[in-house]
Amino acid sequence: MSSPSFKSLIDLLSDRAQKQPDNQVFTFLKDGEIESDRLTYQALDCQARAIAASLQSVTSVGQRVLLVYPFNASLEFIAALFGCFYAGAIAIPTRPPQNAEEWVDFGFRIQECQVGIALTSAALIDKLQDSWLGWLAESLDRPQLSWIATDRISLDTGSNWQKREIDRDAIAYFQYTSGSTGIPKAVTISHGNVLQNCVNFQQIFPTLDFRGVNWLPLTHDMGLVAGIMLTIYAGACTALMSPIAVFQNPSRWLKAISTHKATISGGPNFIYDLCVQRVKPEQITNLDLSSWEIAGNAAEPIRPETLEKFTALFAPYGFRREAFYLSYGMAEATLGISGGAVKEPSAIQFVDEKALEQNRVVTVAEGQPGARTLISCGRSWPGNRVIIVNPKTLTPCFSDGVGEIWVQGAGLSRSYWHRPEESEQTFQAYLSDSNDGPFLRTGDLGFIHDDQLFITGRLKDMMIFWGRNFYPQTLEQTSENSHPALSANASAAFSVDVEGEERLVIAQEIARHALRKLNSEQIAEIIGAIRQTMVMQHLVEVYAIALLKPATLPKTQSGKVQRRRCRDRFLAGTLTVIEQWFCPISERLDPTDLTSLPGIEEA
Repeated sequence: MSSPSFKSLIDLLSDRAQKQPDNQVFTFLKDGEIESDRLTYQALDCQARAIAASLQSVTSVGQRVLLVYPFNASLEFIAALFGCFYAGAIAIPTRPPQNAEEWVDFGFRIQECQVGIALTSAALIDKLQDSWLGWLAESLDRPQLSWIATDRISLDTGSNWQKREIDRDAIAYFQYTSGSTGIPKAVTISHGNVLQNCVNFQQIFPTLDFRGVNWLPLTHDMGLVAGIMLTIYAGACTALMSPIAVFQNPSRWLKAISTHKATISGGPNFIYDLCVQRVKPEQITNLDLSSWEIAGNAAEPIRPETLEKFTALFAPYGFRREAFYLSYGMAEATLGISGGAVKEPSAIQFVDEKALEQNRVVTVAEGQPGARTLISCGRSWPGNRVIIVNPKTLTPCFSDGVGEIWVQGAGLSRSYWHRPEESEQTFQAYLSDSNDGPFLRTGDLGFIHDDQLFITGRLKDMMIFWGRNFYPQTLEQTSENSHPALSANASAAFSVDVEGEERLVIAQEIARHALRKLNSEQIAEIIGAIRQTMVMQHLVEVYAIALLKPATLPKTQSGKVQRRRCRDRFLAGTLTVIEQWFCPISERLDPTDLTSLPGIEEA
């Protein structure tokens, strides 16, 4: 659908409500299967006006408002979000806290953003109020918070709404970073940032008949922008599901795509693995995935073997390998930085791992010893400029060099909320040899080959053992493949300081199917397998191994491994361990001993 230029997200929804008032925009699938509620463009506009009028009576333009909705209240969340836009308030999407750690994070956000009002649903408001008051009683320093159940607001209130002049540069909402490499930060996202990402997407897919299915949390940038904003911009309709329903039974996601003839749906790499591992043939007897044109895969490292396994399993149901749309983005970019070509398989490169450890790209043949498989995240989105920079010298890397990914573009945020030093470091980067800039420093490492971007790791996650660079993703995959009792996509590799030396720690979940017959002998076998495989494949010694219970590895809502949090919990002794092992001093290796180990020269 061709779209005019909008000044704000208010103008966008108002335009849709005027031109297609009775068209359905969102439906919610209870338990991931049964349609329980729906919204038309006009209904969404009316609810947003009523919520905005209520907010205008107690807030002013630019005030921060917290949105705290459960997964099964997606439609209420969307109405509240646009209610904040219509009121000129800044929305802060967040999930309801579930434990003491999440309440601490919740309180931190309230204090950092100086929030006085929280919006939620009638079904949850009493529980949240009581929990907040109980938490508040523990400290006199914590701020007061007023709670409003938006689904109790009368639609008649909307007649009191006063439209505010909001331009493209006004902040629409805060998108908190995932916290995978540090403390979550509030990224300021403007109306213009969102609209530019929508324009970029429409330029890439100009002929797409947009019909969506979205299960991702709406507090996550991928769920919010790709699932909600792109739907409205396209004047389309998307079916929404709870991520819990999908995690419990991933076939629900695929069946929703089939039932609603969705053309676009996606998620992080792990959701495709989950489908391969847990979807049973008897659950999908009438499945039809032939309508699926864009199977988005982003938000965490993309594994080529995942794509091949998913395609092989679901091709008989109409899924096409070229439907995979691999992309790269981050909260600081609102949504997208780069993406693959439409209806074309993503490029794959085989590179020498030892050269990669020295930040060089040396292509090798598939299957060659020491080859690492990398898959392209496509080319820069329209209007974006991506370069690879040496993070120490701040100069562009040579064509065969690995460096930090820097980006320019109108769809990028400009700052973190009230963090001037970090904002300048991240959003105001300049090349030292030409003063070209400003750029967004992504903190991610990669290289460009044939104009396509390849991600190799996170700068903050990089580890150095015996003078060589190691990416945690590589070591994690090695750990997961070292023994059949270990879970895929469920490990964290990080380093700790031991007597002034950087040492490797592996936290690894045991697969649920292996728990029943796990004994001390098998635990010793698993630990030995991890140790041996690390030495044989990477010439690196493991200092400690934490074998974890299933589904206990710290992750973000989108499935990213939180290596920093995992490290902190390891040091604090709070990981949910089945067994924790430390390398005895008598068994420690010296780097000069490695060449004498069996099989090392051949490896």
